[in-house]
Amino acid sequence: MSIKPTKAMVLAAGLGVRMRPLTDRMPKPLVRVAGRALLDHVLDKLGDAGVSQAVVNVHYLPDQIIDHTAARVRPRVIISDERNEVLGTGGGIVKALPLLGQAPFFHVNADTLWIDGVRPNLARLAEAFDPARMDILLLMAPTTSSIGYGGRGDYAMLPDGALRKRKEHHVVPFVYAGVAIMSPTLFADAPSGEFSLTKMLDAANEQERLFGLRLDGVWMHVGTPDAIEAAEEAFFESVA
Repeated sequence: MSIKPTKAMVLAAGLGVRMRPLTDRMPKPLVRVAGRALLDHVLDKLGDAGVSQAVVNVHYLPDQIIDHTAARVRPRVIISDERNEVLGTGGGIVKALPLLGQAPFFHVNADTLWIDGVRPNLARLAEAFDPARMDILLLMAPTTSSIGYGGRGDYAMLPDGALRKRKEHHVVPFVYAGVAIMSPTLFADAPSGEFSLTKMLDAANEQERLFGLRLDGVWMHVGTPDAIEAAEEAFFESVA
């Protein structure tokens, strides 16, 4: 069973500390890579995937993001304003749930950047998401071919796509690329206030309802100013 989400949650409320000094006066989602803001790269892909409404949460320098997205029509942007509160990656989604509706939705970090392979990864996620088996389907990037990433990975992935969280001191082959499809039912028992989305991922993992899909293409980890040049090189090579 495949689905076709028409709504998306875009997390854009972070402080962007590791991207300083670029983020001293600008929120990280508006940092430009290959001529466009990171947020625009994400919103463009969502629009191409048929998403008509994207909920974008804001906290740090919120007015810049609000002004930047005001004229967007594909997808139309609805702001979830968190300027007076700190909700974390999980609490921000819970606040936005009334805007996201009852159907599974795309979840994307505003600062993630990837180059699609033969087929768009958002379309592949929608085709692979099975609500009968899973609450979350994460797009997983191979650590060895990702640009700008030097960590130990996040999950191992079984042949059927089921994910197993990395144990301390272990190394696993896949890192979460910041793109997912989630079912709103996942948050039925979520805490109120500030909490990390990791809490919900762990809960789904324990219930064996956390799955992954290998990214087709290249994922770029643009976490620091130094990583922008490498990401731009990869991007321009892909369109040459």
